[in-house]
Amino acid sequence: MCYCMCMLDHRVQILLDDARYQKVSGEAKRRGVSIAAVIRDALDRLPSDADVRRGAIDALLAAEPMPLPADPAELRRELDDAHARFHG
Repeated sequence: MCYCMCMLDHRVQILLDDARYQKVSGEAKRRGVSIAAVIRDALDRLPSDADVRRGAIDALLAAEPMPLPADPAELRRELDDAHARFHG
C-alpha cells in the first residue's frame, strides 16, 4: 500500500460491470477509503517481473531431482519432445 504522499500523474478511466463495481465499492466502504485507493492498492499488490522470476527460480530449486539419460542425444530428444508438447 502506498503510504507516501505520491504525486499522481496519470488519470485512468475504466468501465466496470455491476458485480465488480459493487465489489470494489463495498471494499472501499469497509476500509473507509475511496474506490481509487482500493484500485491503487490492488495494483501495488501485483507481482513485479523480479518477483515472478524469483518465484520461478525458487520452484526450480525446490523441484525433486530426476534421473537423466546417460546419452546426451537421448536427453536432447526428451527435451525436444517436452518442448513440442508444451508449445503445441
